[in-house]
Amino acid sequence: MYQLVESLKLKDGIIRNLDYHQGRMNCSLEELFPGTEHIELSDVLTIPEDCQSGLYKIRVIYNRIIEKIEIEPYQLRIIQSLKVVHHESVDYHLKYTDRQVLQELFEQRGTCDDVLIIKNGFVSDSFTANVLFFDGTNWYTSTTPLLKGTKRQYLLDEGIISEWEIREEDIPGYQKVGLINALIDFEEMPVIIVDRIFF
Repeated sequence: MYQLVESLKLKDGIIRNLDYHQGRMNCSLEELFPGTEHIELSDVLTIPEDCQSGLYKIRVIYNRIIEKIEIEPYQLRIIQSLKVVHHESVDYHLKYTDRQVLQELFEQRGTCDDVLIIKNGFVSDSFTANVLFFDGTNWYTSTTPLLKGTKRQYLLDEGIISEWEIREEDIPGYQKVGLINALIDFEEMPVIIVDRIFF
């Protein structure tokens, strides 16, 4: 049985970008289980009294039904370097709990803090984040992510970032790379200078 997961940001008692997570969950259910009734996250998520302040990660594990909801404190990782790794057939367009292939790629990082995954010559994602590239004026996200993240979609909708086709050979033409996901806001994302990307 498929196991899917939504990872949501809970900050100071407020769940962030809930509509975007709801939309992705709906699409995942429709793809895997056509005709299945949608699960309303707002109906199943309650915030414990001891999680009303601070930063937490909510993990909703589900398939046709909610299987488990976990809430745990979250701390941003320090990421200052990326190792370019390659995989030509990795598929993570749905957010599965099974991340074995991604874990194997992450283990190829050597002395770097994270990986930058290249698929068929195109930039996709890091281990746990969508990637943004800064050209000195604007921020761009690759048109070929492994997973279309909720924060990525929010930033696109707000016009803060734009989509662009980014090949491996294009990377040195940018100045910086930022990492975003549901738990990492644009304003606080790790930013790595391109010289700290190792091929």
